[in-house]
Amino acid sequence: MSLSIAANPDRLLPADPGTRSIARDLLQRVQDLPIISPHGHVDASVIEQNTPFPDPAALLVSPDHYVTRLIHASGVPLDRLRESTGSQPDSRSVWREFCRAWPLFEGTASGYWLRTQFSSVFGLAGELGADTADASYDAISAKLQEPGFRPRELFKDFNIEVLATTDDPLDTLDSHKAIAQDSTFHGRVLPTFRPDAYLNIAHPAWAENVDRLIAAAGDGGTGYGAYLTALENRRRYFVDHGAVSADHGVRTPATLKLDAADAAKLFDRARSGTATARDRDDFEAHMMYQMARMSVEDGLVMTIHPGSYRNHHEPTFTTFGADTGHDIPFAINYTEAIRPVLQDFGTAKDFHLVLFTLDETVFSRELAPLAGFYPSVYLGAPWWFLDAPDAMLRFRSAVTETAGFSRSSGFIDDTRAFCSIPARHDASRRIEASFLARLVAEHRVSEERAHELIVDIVDGSPRRVFKL
Repeated sequence: MSLSIAANPDRLLPADPGTRSIARDLLQRVQDLPIISPHGHVDASVIEQNTPFPDPAALLVSPDHYVTRLIHASGVPLDRLRESTGSQPDSRSVWREFCRAWPLFEGTASGYWLRTQFSSVFGLAGELGADTADASYDAISAKLQEPGFRPRELFKDFNIEVLATTDDPLDTLDSHKAIAQDSTFHGRVLPTFRPDAYLNIAHPAWAENVDRLIAAAGDGGTGYGAYLTALENRRRYFVDHGAVSADHGVRTPATLKLDAADAAKLFDRARSGTATARDRDDFEAHMMYQMARMSVEDGLVMTIHPGSYRNHHEPTFTTFGADTGHDIPFAINYTEAIRPVLQDFGTAKDFHLVLFTLDETVFSRELAPLAGFYPSVYLGAPWWFLDAPDAMLRFRSAVTETAGFSRSSGFIDDTRAFCSIPARHDASRRIEASFLARLVAEHRVSEERAHELIVDIVDGSPRRVFKL
């Protein structure tokens, strides 16, 4: 799997020479624009403290479930790739496993991002493979020791203007405060309110989390009313510290409007441990309605990331924990599920609701029509298993004829892998240039207008949708 193709200026652009020429010009228009990253999972403390990156395997392999899941599928046990209960594999051994498996990543989005990182960030030029594992490990290790290869320096080198993190509602946001007050740091690192563990009764720590939430921010109250008050108070705290959005990683996009008495009964059953599976679903759906209500009131953009069957393989979850590669997408329904929220808030002034999906079948059937009518609804970028070149092209083809370009959120990288951020945004810009070039070549959009559109897609849309 050659690293040399990562430097090809025409990578991901159309094969047809005429269309490729148009795409080159469009890409040049946006190639040097700053990176706007309104949804991701980089730890703010890494930026604040300018923490040196760990060894190559700990940085690029072990924590990346995109990488470890495919190697695992080839027959390599996960305990040779990542930490398990009480055991941590040797870093160099992990890297050797990865290099032996490198050919598996041909054609994958992970392979593209990694190849781009190895070439443009780490300066590797040769082939990866079993025979070059130690040499590439040593080369990357040496790079990680350089004073200029720290998060703050790379933040600047990567041309990142805005980076959003994902944060627990009770987080003090001390790292965000320190960054905001640091006059030597030029950029914005914004917290994002992520209340899943406080809304989902099925979460193993839900009752404990709710107790802590009410004690910390419930204004001395008890019960369901204090629970809502505490959530509202913590959201305001996040707004005061720069947050622009609240993100929700729910199983389904279901929403449900209950009266206060019925909601309180569900809440009480959950706290007493007597809630049924139906109660759990209804309560989470109702709390999604409440999150929408709160977003209308406090202005936080509401983003929804549904459709993942979390921890599909219980033995792996028991040994390695969550986010270890066995979350699997499933089909969802948006039209009916989101209707209770849209009935009350779909035309509310300044309410922004960004809908993501792992189910491609809803792109043209449901999401584009919803975004093409409701002023509040925006199309979330292809995410997780779908933030790949062909899937991104399928997304544009599926939604544009109904919703145009103005109803999409702009690209989100959704990553914990800091060094992959420029590679991911570069891939997105190349795909947008490719799609627009085809429309120009087919005389469906003028070239002049395409140049305006690509700037808006890359830069205008994320600023507008996420209120930046």
